Amino acid sequence: MSYSKVIYRVKPTRLFGVRLRSTVASTQHKELKTDEAPLEQSCAILETPCDVDLIGGKKAHIGGQRISIDFDNTREAYRSKHTLELLRSLLVFKLCTFDFLVDKNKELIDLSKKILGQRLFEKLMKMTFYGQFVAGEDQNSIKPLIEKNQAFGVGSVLDYSVEEDLTQEEAEKKEMDSCVSEAEKESHVDTHACSPQDPECMDHREKKYKAHRQFGDRRGGVISARTYFYADEAKCDHHMETFINCIKASAGSSVDGFSAIKMTALGRPQFLLQFSEVLVKWRRFFTLLAAHQGKDGMAVLEQKLELQQLQDSLIKLGVGAKSDIENWFTGEELGSSGTIDLLDWNSLINDRTKISNLLVVPNMESGHLEPLLSKFTDEEEKQMKRMLQRMDVLAKHAVENGVRLMVDAEQTYFQPAISRLTLEMQRIFNREKPHIFNTYQCYLREAYDNVSVDVELSRREGWYFGAKLVRGAYMCQERSRASEIGYEDPINPDYEATNNMYHKCLEYILEEINHNRMANVMVASHNEDTVKFTLEKMNEMNLSPTENKVYFGQLLGMCDQISFPLGQAGFPVYKYVPYGPVNEVIPYLSRRAQENRGFMKGSQRERSLLWKEIKRRLFSGQLLYTPVY
Repeated sequence: MSYSKVIYRVKPTRLFGVRLRSTVASTQHKELKTDEAPLEQSCAILETPCDVDLIGGKKAHIGGQRISIDFDNTREAYRSKHTLELLRSLLVFKLCTFDFLVDKNKELIDLSKKILGQRLFEKLMKMTFYGQFVAGEDQNSIKPLIEKNQAFGVGSVLDYSVEEDLTQEEAEKKEMDSCVSEAEKESHVDTHACSPQDPECMDHREKKYKAHRQFGDRRGGVISARTYFYADEAKCDHHMETFINCIKASAGSSVDGFSAIKMTALGRPQFLLQFSEVLVKWRRFFTLLAAHQGKDGMAVLEQKLELQQLQDSLIKLGVGAKSDIENWFTGEELGSSGTIDLLDWNSLINDRTKISNLLVVPNMESGHLEPLLSKFTDEEEKQMKRMLQRMDVLAKHAVENGVRLMVDAEQTYFQPAISRLTLEMQRIFNREKPHIFNTYQCYLREAYDNVSVDVELSRREGWYFGAKLVRGAYMCQERSRASEIGYEDPINPDYEATNNMYHKCLEYILEEINHNRMANVMVASHNEDTVKFTLEKMNEMNLSPTENKVYFGQLLGMCDQISFPLGQAGFPVYKYVPYGPVNEVIPYLSRRAQENRGFMKGSQRERSLLWKEIKRRLFSGQLLYTPVY
């Protein structure tokens, strides 16, 4: 890894040619609340150096004290829980192992409502699934749980988890209406039969980046992730206001908190599809040009194109006139070293693909630049700009409230655009602190390339890199879609490969933190081995948990035996905290039941630890234990 820093010129108030309303980057940023707030004594967050006894007997240098982290110590893991809460966890996890209950959960819920009535039904849910996985109905009702977790060293990532309850047919219709442009709807040309050289054949779309009705209901084959379907711009504004309220709730209820958003909630997904295809095709074109220079097979950041050869190739391919091509590389940022790497290339195409123009892509056969579609309507162009403006508004609110904004990952046909737009927001808002976090799905074959390229950009430009690492939520859906439609499966071949990818990406970011302290990562995992791996690497690199560079994250109601021992030992750890009215979070609870079916069948560990703690309390006369904080 190279750590020489090159400062690039950044235009902080524009995204792809769109002027944003915020000028946060040019004003003084507010300090995060943790810089001023006194620490609770019960939080076990260290203010003085000590040695931490890590898993396997290794020690991380933090100073004179010693902290033992034992994930088998149930007394410490469940200090924040009443015994009734432990019994509820056991009941819910056991119910999740019954296939009939999980598969028929919606029918059983509807039946329960009819038999019990609304009030008794809500009480039953709060005693079981809702109480286990959801913090409360609104911003006020969630405060006691957040404050209790915080007292035991565990922070919050707030997520308003209300979803629209659509039928499959309704979801498919919304998806097809919102992912297909007016130009595509009006076109009667058979684009599969016509020649790319035919001027009438203006659709150069790839099938991966087109909407397909059989996969229009994006909820299918997805367990962990929330799904939004586009209705209209007013609905997107409503989602933005919901996210703003969530940011404010996070600022008011939690010290140094996070708030999660999804980009498909903020605009028409047609733009994400089209922009993703543009980014992928331009990157593929760079790889083709690298192959022409004999640099194929090299690591992505090692592919440096000789400038003169590149210009000659572009002219020969007919991408543009000689004078135009030469002008491309005359800016401050490009060509000064005599070579062009992928980051230079990305900077270049920002100016070639303004959203106010037609999105243009290189034809891989001819090299000519071609519009992705024949035209955008005025309304489509406005919708694209509104999406960027909503992102900007949310980022501004996050900065003003001292909350980190976490952009969730989504399907691979949306993700290139989501990642790129999030990266642009990081360039604007992460100049002084890591306010914006991107999410990387490590079950993707290209995860390491994506992480390493983005880290390198942050290093060159001198802003704070923020990442959440997850394994991924869309595997079954992605594999099925790739197979049915006919493109390469983007997912790693097996769990072992995904595990290796996760650890590879994580180690790369930890090394970056170790070298310049401007990278930040959340290890969002329920995998105990991954948590141990992180602790061991932090120990080897002498990374202190009190620096707040490495965070840990788990879902509310799951893996408390990991979250709370870490939090009480001073490591920054967060629960992903959903909230919302009982009836409106039923789709979320349904997914939790499905996820726990696989999770609990594969491992008895959490249930065995819960039983162990209940027995310990029983035999020690602490069955009526009440948490003190």
